Amino acid sequence: MRDMTESLDAARVAGMLASLLTPSSPQALPLPAIDVVASTASTNADLRERAASLPGPLLLAAERQTAGRGRAGRRWLSEPGDSLCFSLAWRFAGPLQRVAGLSLAVGVALAECLRAPRIDGRPGAPVCLKWPNDLLIDGAKLGGILIETVGSTKRGMGARLDDHRISGGSSDGSDSKDSSDSSERSRDSVWAVIGVGLNVRTNATRDAAIDQPVAALSDAASPDAIDRNALLAQLAAALSVALASFDQDGLEPFVARWSALHAHRGQSVAIVEQGRTLHQGVALGIDEQGCLQLDTGCGIVAVAAGDVSLRATSTTRPASEAPHALH
Repeated sequence: MRDMTESLDAARVAGMLASLLTPSSPQALPLPAIDVVASTASTNADLRERAASLPGPLLLAAERQTAGRGRAGRRWLSEPGDSLCFSLAWRFAGPLQRVAGLSLAVGVALAECLRAPRIDGRPGAPVCLKWPNDLLIDGAKLGGILIETVGSTKRGMGARLDDHRISGGSSDGSDSKDSSDSSERSRDSVWAVIGVGLNVRTNATRDAAIDQPVAALSDAASPDAIDRNALLAQLAAALSVALASFDQDGLEPFVARWSALHAHRGQSVAIVEQGRTLHQGVALGIDEQGCLQLDTGCGIVAVAAGDVSLRATSTTRPASEAPHALH
């Protein structure tokens, strides 16, 4: 019988998180409360319902999700002990446009954290980023990010942040009515619910049901189980620092860091929407709005996320273009 990793423990995660943030934080950071449940339909859905009444950031982790999902409503498959599934509710200053590109900043925080040595003594993993919000190891999917927002008023409730376009009106597609309405929105806060799913250990049943190569942080046959509580605390600390930075400075501090972790930088790729190829070219980095820069041979195209997907059409690139660890 296969050994299971240790169950998640909210008190233990909270204690490690406090020790990680308190001594080294250059300024006071909101310390997320930690909650763990055995099973729920969706941690994102749970926090969307609770966001309006939360006194501060809250991280909710579940050993099992029965209706977890990723981008475009795709089902996220997880098994107790083999995955790490959690959502973090964090309040940002409004308006909603200010949080465009947040998933890219979250990706940077997660990838940098997973590449670094762990507090449980394990080495980091060679995690890279696939635009707009997937985590990869050697081209296989390790995890994903889904961000949804809840405004402080009914306006903006349940908006998704897959689309990074921020010009020409509000990010939910409505036009600005007048300057007084814009001023009112600027005073509103916006709750972002950041959903993260990571494959901690390989699981043949789960992985066989997924229609793409799957990666995990540890092989199921490894005698040394990953300390998921320590890993969750380390990820929560990295996210707290990154989200505070994003709230103050936006995406700008993350642009170069994202490009350094870009799994397809310098590769030929196709941008696909519902099976239809919209663009082809060489993937570059991202711009200040989080749009992918694509060299089509006829010029540079800025691709906003929306419901499009990136597909690699070649697997070679110069060694100097490969993602590298940041120092």
